Amino acid sequence: MSSRIRTAALASAALLALSLTACASGGDAPSGSDAADDSAAAFPVTIEHAFGETTIDAEPERVVTWGWGSTEAALALDVVPVAMAQQAYGANEDGVLPWVAADLEDKGAETPVILTDDGETPPYEEIVEADPDVILAPYSGITEEQYDLLSEIAPTVAYPGEAWATPWKDVVSIVGEALGKSDEAETVLADLDGELADQAAAHPELEGKTVAAVWDVAGTFYVYRSTEPRVEFLTDLGLEVAPSVEELANGESTFFYTLSYEQVDQLDSDILVSYSDTQEEADAFLTSANTSVIPAVQNGAVAQVVGTEFIAAVSPPTALSLTWGLDDLVASLSEAAAVPSE
Repeated sequence: MSSRIRTAALASAALLALSLTACASGGDAPSGSDAADDSAAAFPVTIEHAFGETTIDAEPERVVTWGWGSTEAALALDVVPVAMAQQAYGANEDGVLPWVAADLEDKGAETPVILTDDGETPPYEEIVEADPDVILAPYSGITEEQYDLLSEIAPTVAYPGEAWATPWKDVVSIVGEALGKSDEAETVLADLDGELADQAAAHPELEGKTVAAVWDVAGTFYVYRSTEPRVEFLTDLGLEVAPSVEELANGESTFFYTLSYEQVDQLDSDILVSYSDTQEEADAFLTSANTSVIPAVQNGAVAQVVGTEFIAAVSPPTALSLTWGLDDLVASLSEAAAVPSE
């Protein structure tokens, strides 16, 4: 997560293999020989991505997840990885996010091996030791060279477009396809879409309101574009991306850009969503001479997402975190939407 946040806010292998126990629990998913037959029948499966295509010949039994969201997608499909990426942002001291820890506890499953994440290079040696059948990294920052090295260990599924930019729903679908659980993935997404639809229906004040999502951190002002997964999440709730977001884009990236403080007064929207690690930072954002000129700040129409867990849960959401932070996010958006537009 730390590398994901930095990347979005800014965007061989060893030989020894050890045997680890693969965990999977049934939950509410289909069980028995019919479910096993259905999963097995899905293979071989070939998944296209930014670095070509990956063929998975048989149903994976030892799954390694890397990057963001694929761990939660696997768990939502009742597959417990043998190893998963360490998360620094919003996680506990062991590198486990709270909704992941809660799901593992509900399943009665042991915590998978935590793979060291230095923000730059996958820990190839640790991944080899996990002895995976597949490596899932559909929302990550791996390079083509890193993909090639990971593929020497096991079939590796990379992101379909840009690094750190895969829509959260696509992460669920890709993981479902890789695990032979596409039908189950559709069910997970349908349930989550239902949660979003319920929230949108309960808050008609959000419908059609324009929104801009920003993060002012360490003297740099970031604006997230319509292609950024956290923004797609906001539009799922009925909001529309403010025209000014794209009008001010400078080509720095397809999913975010930095904006000079001299230009922030041009970022016009009905609602401004601002992310801050602490309440102190959130308060400073509203009173800073640099940001107080933003129209939505002047109007008091700011929905603040405060705290590392909250930010991690909704930017972007995952198969498990969406419901974790949804109520608080919608409450903040609703309060901002209630402010009369000037």
